Amino acid sequence: METIKAPRGTKDVLGDESWKWARVLSVCGDVARDFGYSEVLLPIFEHTELFSRGIGDATDVVEKEMYTFLDKGDRSITLRPELTASMVRSYLEHDMRRAPQPVKLWSAGPMFRYERPQKGRYRQFWQADFEILGVESPMADIETIDTSMEIYRRLGLTNLKVLINSVGCPKCRPAYREALKSFIESSPGGMDSLCETCRGRLERNPLRILDCKNPSCKEMTESAPAILDSLCGECKAHFEDVGRGLSRIGADFRLDKRLVRGLDYYTKTAYEILAGELGSQNAVCGGGRYDNLAEAIGGPRVPGVGFASGIERIVITLEGQGVYLGEKPKTEAYVVTASDGLAIEASALTHELRASKIPADTDYSGRGMKAQMKHASVLGADFVCIIGDDEAASGTVSVKNMSSGEQRSFIRSETASRLLSWKEEQNR
Repeated sequence: METIKAPRGTKDVLGDESWKWARVLSVCGDVARDFGYSEVLLPIFEHTELFSRGIGDATDVVEKEMYTFLDKGDRSITLRPELTASMVRSYLEHDMRRAPQPVKLWSAGPMFRYERPQKGRYRQFWQADFEILGVESPMADIETIDTSMEIYRRLGLTNLKVLINSVGCPKCRPAYREALKSFIESSPGGMDSLCETCRGRLERNPLRILDCKNPSCKEMTESAPAILDSLCGECKAHFEDVGRGLSRIGADFRLDKRLVRGLDYYTKTAYEILAGELGSQNAVCGGGRYDNLAEAIGGPRVPGVGFASGIERIVITLEGQGVYLGEKPKTEAYVVTASDGLAIEASALTHELRASKIPADTDYSGRGMKAQMKHASVLGADFVCIIGDDEAASGTVSVKNMSSGEQRSFIRSETASRLLSWKEEQNR
């Protein structure tokens, strides 16, 4: 019988890597606290219409990438492909409009999209998501971008670039849609120069053509009119304020007139943060404003702005830049016994070390003393605590420093405190 393996596009994040993820998520939590965000834990699956109405039927996510199925009640259910729609759904469902505004929420967890697997992109992937709901001010856009940059600053990433654009609003976007359609239809080759997907987008959502990675589509739209030339007064003023605010906080940003993001709910600000270690897939963060999303899913108008950042991509970028994330957690103290008859004593000492926040372990396999010492070395233990017959009789523990070879004898009841003091002494 063939061994079952993980599905294509998924990966097991093992101990050699998972601690790096924990470090990234810890920094996300620290930044969230400092910027005033509350953590929420949301369902991994939602009713399909939340995403089809919220994200947009013409998006690649809804058309091609969602994991959708009927549950036992014949309800259409989708594994979440992103978190923003779920955040807004939760805000509306729990009537967070009654709370002081804005409401700042963050969450992290797995998302699911049926995509072609490649470096930094999987079919199950983790994102950290930050949202500010209930305020239209461009200052919230600036804070959102600053929040994402602060995460990367604290992690130690460098050479990050912010790409920014405006995608307008329902008042000014229709005029740009027509200008873009007219440009494409009057260009040499016209629709025939577009890929099959973009030919379908021309009527439904021509802005998405700007985001296409197909070389012929990119060439066709290279000299397309910029949406900034079609912005209404409100959108133009909003975008100018965001730019001035980013300059004031020293953000390194530049305009990208092709940046529209891949989801239909965006209005006004759209942005990405790029790093250089992922080739063509070099965006580690993306986000923007979505003032009409709440209405699209059946609620009242609730302005919002936020971003999502892929944990896999952050880790790859950190490794590519050689950023020091600290040391992989390891066993600091390993308790060794001279015989099976002392196993309960070893277990009790291990318990006391752990209670004193000393990462500790002991043998449960009946190894001989020499094999236990070897296993402690394989684990990279800094200290070995030895309980032999003599130690058991005298109420002591012999502790060996595995780096220096120095050995000390401690009273059994004082072992944890004395070992902590030895560690401090060693680190001075």
